[in-house]
Amino acid sequence: MELRLQKWLSMAGVASRRKAEEMILDGRVRVNGAVVTELGAKANPAHDVLEVDGKTVETTQQKVYIMLHKPEGVVTTVTDPFGRSTVMDLVPSDVRLFPVGRLDQDTSGLLLMTNDGEWAQKLTHPKHETKKTYVAVVKGVPSNENLRKLRNGIVIEGKKTAPAQVRLYEKIPVKGEKMQNAKLMITIHEGRNRQVRNMCEAIGHKVISLKRVVIGGLELGNLAKGKWRHLTPKEVRSCVK
Repeated sequence: MELRLQKWLSMAGVASRRKAEEMILDGRVRVNGAVVTELGAKANPAHDVLEVDGKTVETTQQKVYIMLHKPEGVVTTVTDPFGRSTVMDLVPSDVRLFPVGRLDQDTSGLLLMTNDGEWAQKLTHPKHETKKTYVAVVKGVPSNENLRKLRNGIVIEGKKTAPAQVRLYEKIPVKGEKMQNAKLMITIHEGRNRQVRNMCEAIGHKVISLKRVVIGGLELGNLAKGKWRHLTPKEVRSCVK
């Protein structure tokens, strides 16, 4: 049976479909020795040879699902041209893994890694509206009106965010000052770049620290920062609808 190349690459755990499409357009993919740059191109895993960057793609591979507690200062990429520490440095593996979505360099918390492109696609595609919960410590304490704005959606870069679940979890005294900061629990299902930070700054409360604690039905729990573990089959299913 013929498959689109991006689907084959995804099923083989090389990358998500979106990333696989980028690889094809960049001329990194060959079928039977010939470079293919058409996104609609197909091939048959039964008798065709698929290569990425000169390496043959194996058609069968054990699926791996990992939860990582990403520390601040680590970038969510497979490689980094600036030599910064990446999440790949924290998770040694005999199979080729990639991060599912991303957390910005200054954000810590729950990050999933896998070689299952189909599963990653379900988690990250906007139509599935996978919920993600963050703990944000912000400067100052937002008013009820500003919390309402976050819940109802707020315009960022000309586009309104989807409704969010927002709860003022705790007021934190600032040592040596009369002011307080706030800890917020924020749940969103969108994946816009630096969305939670931008939402908070849009109401005048800069984020001091940000940590993701939930993706879908999966909680970070007490996994220590910088540590990782394999997901159970039940947890793998809980992440997607």
